[in-house]
Amino acid sequence: MKKRSLIVLFLIVALTTLAACGKQKAEPSTTATPASGAGEKAAVTLKVGATAVPHAEILESVKDKLKAEGVNLEIKVFTDYVLPNTQLSEKQLDANFFQHLPYLEEFNKNKGTKLVSVGTVHIEPFGGYSRKVKAVGELKDGATIAIPNDPSNGGRALALLEKNGLIKLKEGVGIAGTAKDIVENKKNFKIKELEAAMLPRVLDEVDLALINTNYALEAKLVPAKDALFVEDKDSPYANIIAAREDNAKSDAVQKLIKALQTPEVKKFIEDKYQGSILPAF
Repeated sequence: MKKRSLIVLFLIVALTTLAACGKQKAEPSTTATPASGAGEKAAVTLKVGATAVPHAEILESVKDKLKAEGVNLEIKVFTDYVLPNTQLSEKQLDANFFQHLPYLEEFNKNKGTKLVSVGTVHIEPFGGYSRKVKAVGELKDGATIAIPNDPSNGGRALALLEKNGLIKLKEGVGIAGTAKDIVENKKNFKIKELEAAMLPRVLDEVDLALINTNYALEAKLVPAKDALFVEDKDSPYANIIAAREDNAKSDAVQKLIKALQTPEVKKFIEDKYQGSILPAF
């Protein structure tokens, strides 16, 4: 009887020991090992809003470079000029790429936002397009000219019309001019203000439309070939990367602008857009 009890006790002790050893082996390590080597920081995701052409295309060209530096670039494409800034301000985005500084400053002023420029990337020469005439001199009395309805691009369009002899603006207004500042309009042109994204769509309905290059390219218009006139290449309207005051100097945002301002991106812009878009760095 005693012998049987000793055997049972021995079996209980042995099974308990084996169970403890098995449990110890199954428990995961409390120290995580980085996938790409000890001491390496985890990758961060950078959400950037952009219009499709050329902004999203340019961003795509630096995705791999940023990934190698620990930044996963997530691009959200927009078709308007308001939501990218609104969502950036509300922290739904970390940065955006679609606008020039005059537009950003006007947006901040009107909306009370505090968005800032991180750096310039390229210039999109603004142009005048028509499917009804081949030269500005062919525009008839009372012709309809469509321009963007946002203040910065509207003033920019009017200044370009003045430069090409179609109207005269009140002295000194420059790019801040509005239709009310037109002091001379010999051919009684009708100025029609529309949302910038709509301008390529109404090209058949108006006599002349002044279109931002990104929307012109989306509509398969080539500024260097199809525009009746364009801004000079020294235009001050360089497109920028914008961020918030609280994250503009973050590591990820700084890596983004550094990746964009490289000889490789300059060559990408020159080769892909053939003068329709110019590097601004």
